[in-house]
Amino acid sequence: MRLPLALPRAAAHLPGSLGDRSVADPMNAKEALAWVKTCGIAVESARAGVPSLAQVVAGQPLRGSWWAHPKRNHIFLLSRAIRSSPDILVCRLVDGKITYIHRRLWPVLVRLAGRFSKHRLTAVKEVHTPAGKHKLLVTPFPEWVPKEILEVAQKLTEKEAASQLAFLL
Repeated sequence: MRLPLALPRAAAHLPGSLGDRSVADPMNAKEALAWVKTCGIAVESARAGVPSLAQVVAGQPLRGSWWAHPKRNHIFLLSRAIRSSPDILVCRLVDGKITYIHRRLWPVLVRLAGRFSKHRLTAVKEVHTPAGKHKLLVTPFPEWVPKEILEVAQKLTEKEAASQLAFLL
């Protein structure tokens, strides 16, 4: 999915920052997914101990809702592109806020699942009904976990996994 006004460029961004791009140089959907992969874990809009998509796109810390920011439409489009990726788990892990977790960290998350409340590990997906309403679909942990992820998680030691998520523990 290519978003309007997006310019092609390398997707090498520092976690939680714009990397080498300027605020006037918008991120596209492919770059947003690469940003989440680099971060591993990010929140959609909140201020948290992990990077925030809304703040990165806005290019500044946000006060209040990102819906009031001039880049709200771009933030929205990127958030929907990220949410629709099969490589992104959308849950409420960080402070109960919408959290994106890239597939590369799923085995670590599964290995350390006992350290988090199960409702924070529940996958959430927003869908539109035929009547045009929004509906939230939830898939409890561990029902959303693919078999191959479970197998990799079982091979990790607690110490190995904890070292990759130390900032959350």
